[in-house]
Amino acid sequence: MGKELWYKDGLCFECLQCGSCCSGFSGTVRVSDVEISALAHRLGLPEADFRKHYTRVVGGGVISLIEKPNKDCIFFERERGCTVYEDRPRQCRTWPFWRSNVYSPHAWKRGAKRCPGMNSGHLHPADLIKEMSEDDGSLGAG
Repeated sequence: MGKELWYKDGLCFECLQCGSCCSGFSGTVRVSDVEISALAHRLGLPEADFRKHYTRVVGGGVISLIEKPNKDCIFFERERGCTVYEDRPRQCRTWPFWRSNVYSPHAWKRGAKRCPGMNSGHLHPADLIKEMSEDDGSLGAG
């Protein structure tokens, strides 16, 4: 089949709802048309208005959520956490099992420096991690 996964015994993760993955650094949170529709509905906005006020186009025409001036996600509030948690994009749902984090032990260790939930909590099986990383939302709209 190919080379064995370095995380074949699984990886531990528990979300501590600290917001480290949502705040303090620039990046992209790519959103699909379906996710845009759900978020617009949640906020009671027409999709066109949601796109205008909450998204931007990044490389290759991919749509990303915008950030606040301090680089926090537009939907992250330090006092409350994610204000759209139930409808958060796939990219948010699959953290920390992104392909960029599970690529190598070094990448995982680098991610764990920002995220205190990595390497703690319950063990996630390798097959689930592989599935999530292959469809982590990082490659754009689906």
